[in-house]
Amino acid sequence: MKFDPERFIADCRLALAQDPSHKSVREVVACAVSDPASVLQGLGEPRRAGIQKIYHSAEMTILNVIWGPRMTLMPHNHQMWAIIGVYTGREDNIFWRRIPGGENGRVEAAGARALCEKDAEPLGRNIIHSVTNPIPRLTGAIHVYGGDFFSAERSEWDPETLLEQRYDVEKNMRLFEESNALMQHDPEKWEPVFGKDHAPTNNRAG
Repeated sequence: MKFDPERFIADCRLALAQDPSHKSVREVVACAVSDPASVLQGLGEPRRAGIQKIYHSAEMTILNVIWGPRMTLMPHNHQMWAIIGVYTGREDNIFWRRIPGGENGRVEAAGARALCEKDAEPLGRNIIHSVTNPIPRLTGAIHVYGGDFFSAERSEWDPETLLEQRYDVEKNMRLFEESNALMQHDPEKWEPVFGKDHAPTNNRAG
């Protein structure tokens, strides 16, 4: 059965109403990404890096996040729980923690997790992580956040000094466009989401 965004929204809202923690919503996301081909049919094969809004309210935000090939997003937090469900490609996450007594909120690496197709990973409210797409093609993931993702006051950490600063939405959105420019400049260098023998049978979304 093809992934239905409206049904997915309804299922996530119901799960959140029944359990305000991430646990029930994670089950909804895990069920969806357990059939990656269905999600690709419902959302369309990724063609560009970017963030597509699926649902947005004060209680929950659902995004379709497309990471460009070898794209990296610096350490940042969300100030709310999140579920990351990968339906194509891979996300490598490094988890960071504040250094006790460190200057200007400096962080140090505390762990890592590679998320592959069909993984649905919960992130706690206070998690700090950076994200890398390590493969030479687009990675797609459904991100569900337990709050208003766009209005939360968040932090990011300088990738060189690892010092805390205010999250810069415009700067981070430019990273997606820079990734698209790289793909357009040298398209032969990057792989499509599907090989020719694994393309979905339905019409692809534009």
